[in-house]
Amino acid sequence: MSDEKKLLFQAKNMYKSFGPTKALVDVSLDVYAGEVVGLIGENGSGKSTLTTIIARIQKGDQEEMYLEGQPYSPPDVIAATAEGICMVTQEQATFEDLSVAANIFIGEEKQFATGPVVNNAQMKKAAKKALENIGVTHINVSTLAGKLVFEDRKLVEIARAVYADPKILIIDETSTTLGKRGRDILYSVINSIRDSGRAVIFISHDIDEIMEVCDRISILRDGHKVAEMEKKDFTSLGIKRQMVGREIEDNFYRNDYDGSFSDEVALRARNLALGCLRDISFDLHKGEILGVGGLADCGMHDLGRILFGLDKPDLGSVETGYGKRIKKNTDAIKNDFAYISKNRDQEALFSVMSIRDNICIASLNKLANGLGLISNKKEKDLVNTWTNELQIKMDNMNQFVMYLSGGNKQKVAVAKWLGFHADVFILDCPTRGIDVGVKAAIYQLLSELKAQGKAIIMISEELPEVIGMSDRILIIKDGLISGEFPRNPDLKESDLINYMI
Repeated sequence: MSDEKKLLFQAKNMYKSFGPTKALVDVSLDVYAGEVVGLIGENGSGKSTLTTIIARIQKGDQEEMYLEGQPYSPPDVIAATAEGICMVTQEQATFEDLSVAANIFIGEEKQFATGPVVNNAQMKKAAKKALENIGVTHINVSTLAGKLVFEDRKLVEIARAVYADPKILIIDETSTTLGKRGRDILYSVINSIRDSGRAVIFISHDIDEIMEVCDRISILRDGHKVAEMEKKDFTSLGIKRQMVGREIEDNFYRNDYDGSFSDEVALRARNLALGCLRDISFDLHKGEILGVGGLADCGMHDLGRILFGLDKPDLGSVETGYGKRIKKNTDAIKNDFAYISKNRDQEALFSVMSIRDNICIASLNKLANGLGLISNKKEKDLVNTWTNELQIKMDNMNQFVMYLSGGNKQKVAVAKWLGFHADVFILDCPTRGIDVGVKAAIYQLLSELKAQGKAIIMISEELPEVIGMSDRILIIKDGLISGEFPRNPDLKESDLINYMI
């Protein structure tokens, strides 16, 4: 880094352990004014641990930090924000039962108060302006955050962070939760902060995005910083090699193009309508990976919930291939359906329960004997089988899921349904927020499930994986199926985008 750049922040010799797991070992990081520095590494490499220490969500076992040359060690997140460092986390950080305006000014309500009374009209006006400042005009500030779609809740968090006017904004895997519109807003925020002489610490598993957005990157592996790279030295394969410590394929999607699957139907959707969704009909076959793509707000995420019986459609029906109606999620489970939500921490996992409990919860009826008693040995055998199969990094099976990295959380969510021996998998953004190595493992697993005759719906905002993994693709636009594409080696993203926008 050029001497002309002002050193804005330093973290030196950072250490952090969780039990026997060494999350950070002697890690240092410099951040310069007017730059975007990327943090990249496999899940469990230490990226989120380092940045949550900087943002004071937690403290390190050993730490030495400086902000603008002065010692930096605020006691908590509020104090860190006051000193000029804010973080937008990977998972949801809005309060569902509070309005958008209240979420943006959480902890800062006193600026709108006269005595004990908060002037809500004034706060809503300021919240509207905070959203407009980042280019968001479609969100009603009076709406409860819990009523917003996942992407819009993230935009509220970004507006909250930007309103604090941070010297350094930390963005942890936020882009993976956003569609095209949301990403454009996020990138505009990043450019504005960099151009104003402040800085961004940017975490992403999307290597192409890292190469585009960042001026410099630091690469972590197993809690150690293993490399730094300037933009001029960025190459996709070089970054991947440093991340995983081994050679890795540049393309890890399927390499077959016959797109074959059984004629036997596993799931039948007819004339589904709910919210923006209208007249959605299709069949899913055994041995098929059916990709569903579109913009974030096209209705495809709602479709996944309807298919699993979590939301009841206003019109239409979902049936198994042999004619059983799926009216609620208990029907789906009885008929060996599995569902992994895009909103992993809130809907796919019980974060304050153990890995063991999360993996076994779907299979309790299958683990019970005739008297309804569950064998401790069967539980342990089930957990050991799938934690070993998926190579879940953990201290032990009784560790709380909340302490796992994003990729290992995703593996637990997958293990729950593999242990259940589901026949139909409804996967909403199955590779959101996971690293290249885990993505490759998930894609390999999908290919194996297909070979076993399992039926898979893969809902994704990532067109390369939809094209790379699907036997057939449905594109949804404004709640309607606007295009259907068979597997084809010549199919390009631009072919799908024409039916999305």
